[in-house]
Amino acid sequence: MVDMPPRIGQEDTVRMSNGGSAAGVLLAAGAGVRYGMPKVLAAQGKWLSSAVAALSGGGCGDVIVVLGAAVVDVPPPARAVVATDWQRGMGASLRAGLRATGDARYAVVLTVDTPDIGAEVVNRVLAAARESDSGIARATYAGRPGHPVVIGRRHWAGVLETLHGDEGARRFLAARTDVVAVDCADLATGVDIDEP
Repeated sequence: MVDMPPRIGQEDTVRMSNGGSAAGVLLAAGAGVRYGMPKVLAAQGKWLSSAVAALSGGGCGDVIVVLGAAVVDVPPPARAVVATDWQRGMGASLRAGLRATGDARYAVVLTVDTPDIGAEVVNRVLAAARESDSGIARATYAGRPGHPVVIGRRHWAGVLETLHGDEGARRFLAARTDVVAVDCADLATGVDIDEP
């Protein structure tokens, strides 16, 4: 019997299952000034556990939790990375997370303060990025852009060049016309919680 080459997507699925294709980057380094504490500690760590479960269950073979203001143990299967310059804002946290992704082909960026985002949202947005020509997708909620944001590896250098202060990938995404908007309002609100 002749071995057939893998269909488009089949190899990617195999890599995803073994951790080589998608890395979840959970931004959890901030001090949460308006919230009154670092949000990684919110709800006795339930937000952290929920976000790790969403990334892991949504197709990320590697989950990186970027810490800073509070350094805590992270739930398995996640691993922690400390952004030593976390005070400079979300851009510093995203930089630390992207640099820790190893051989992943996609980064799935999520923030710890969006606790109602689950694995179904992550899976939907990751699938859209993988199926697109650009390799970039982001969740939207009733037309409002939100998280997660999925960015293919070939764009990471461009993202890193635009990181400033507390903006994360905002400038990079705003400058592009090929970001796939993925409506996830049927699955979550996507609201980031800034105040208790």
